[in-house]
Amino acid sequence: MARKNPTVANLNEATNKLERVISNAGIPPSDRESFLNWAVGSLWNSFKDERMNQRILIENQVRQLGLRFPNGTVKKEYSVSFDLPTDKIYDIKLEGTEELGLAFTVGEDGKCSLSGKPTVSGDFTLRLLYKTVKGEPESELLIPLAFNPNPRDLWRNIPTDKDIQYYKEDSDTAYLKVEAEADGTPRKDIVAASQRGRSHAQEGKARDDHFSLFHCEESDWYIIAVADGAGSAKYSRKGSEVACKTVVNHCKDLLVDNPDFEEAIRSFNAVPTDTGKRSILTNMVHEIVLKGAKKAHDRINEVANSEEGLKPKDFATTLIFAICKKYDFGWFIASFWVGDGAMCLFDEKNKTAKLLGTPDEGEFSGQTRFLTMPDIFRTADVYNRLRMAIVPDFTALFLMTDGISDPMFETDKNLNDYSKWEEFYHKLRNGFPDDEIGGVDLTDDNEEAKDQLLHWLDFWSPGNHDDRTIAILY
Repeated sequence: MARKNPTVANLNEATNKLERVISNAGIPPSDRESFLNWAVGSLWNSFKDERMNQRILIENQVRQLGLRFPNGTVKKEYSVSFDLPTDKIYDIKLEGTEELGLAFTVGEDGKCSLSGKPTVSGDFTLRLLYKTVKGEPESELLIPLAFNPNPRDLWRNIPTDKDIQYYKEDSDTAYLKVEAEADGTPRKDIVAASQRGRSHAQEGKARDDHFSLFHCEESDWYIIAVADGAGSAKYSRKGSEVACKTVVNHCKDLLVDNPDFEEAIRSFNAVPTDTGKRSILTNMVHEIVLKGAKKAHDRINEVANSEEGLKPKDFATTLIFAICKKYDFGWFIASFWVGDGAMCLFDEKNKTAKLLGTPDEGEFSGQTRFLTMPDIFRTADVYNRLRMAIVPDFTALFLMTDGISDPMFETDKNLNDYSKWEEFYHKLRNGFPDDEIGGVDLTDDNEEAKDQLLHWLDFWSPGNHDDRTIAILY
């Protein structure tokens, strides 16, 4: 005997019960189909109305959450958290986030987050899509959102006209790799970079800063010069160039073969309390370093006087430079400094930061002194611009213009604070992750450091948009 299908059996039983109910209700056979159509239709419509009312009720609950997202800024971290009733809604999506550089997540507990770094500025509308009751269409909530332009992106970068007098590239880099000693001991290298400031780039003006580097293989002397042309001086870009090149050429000529100077350094180191030996060494430093600065001053005057209508102040520039050499007893450094900026011997191991001079801003605040000023070399004060030191070793010798020292140190007091130099060094090595600017790898013979350093100079500091130049012996 064939086995009955239980589904068919249950359906037959239900049909029989329905016929009995209809018969007991006194509905004639001729009206039964019409009645069933009416009854089913009425129930279906009631069911749909109830389901729609449920959806509307949940939609109203979502609207009453009052979701509003705060404004953000392009290229700056953005994050907002909010709760959604995941016990009542499901299949939640937030459309329009990916093209803005944002990511949307929904937790099991209804905790939602929207985060990322916005890539586009403007006013936008996000679509929150979700489902409420099975069978009902997807619900939608529009959420306005605005991202402001990043201040960095508002600056224009207009190339300098190459036809101007004393044209200078908008940026410059250099790396002097000094080969290791015969026994494999590494020797310090020099890396430098100079970048036109945003305030100049905005107007298509030339870079006024300059640097010059030199290492003598014969004598092992390092010479480093950095200069900041005055923004108010018509041809300061030329003045800074002349200053750097002149002092480097002057010093290298006197250092390539100078046994008397070498002996004076060794003698002074042997008996640093001997005033006679100090006097001999000081006089020689004057001949090399101070006269180098004076020669740069005179050379700028010559350039100015070579053209009718020009004056030395049209070439106004600061100047900081140093000569350095390693001996068996340590490093000898002599330096000259006029104007603002900073020059420092930084020693991370021994936690010292020795400033090789004092930034001077003239008689009044904000009034920078320049190499081109006629009184710079006329008084004994010029000797206060000289420094010499002997140290066992150091992590780095920094020379920089105020385009870097101002935002990094802010005050002259901070320039004398080791912790501020340590902080600066860490920023140099680690970069600025929030601005997607990498650090500088100051390892031996890393020639890529010059490009890393140039990119690092693009760091953002509100209100500080001057040319930036730095040279590092490390």
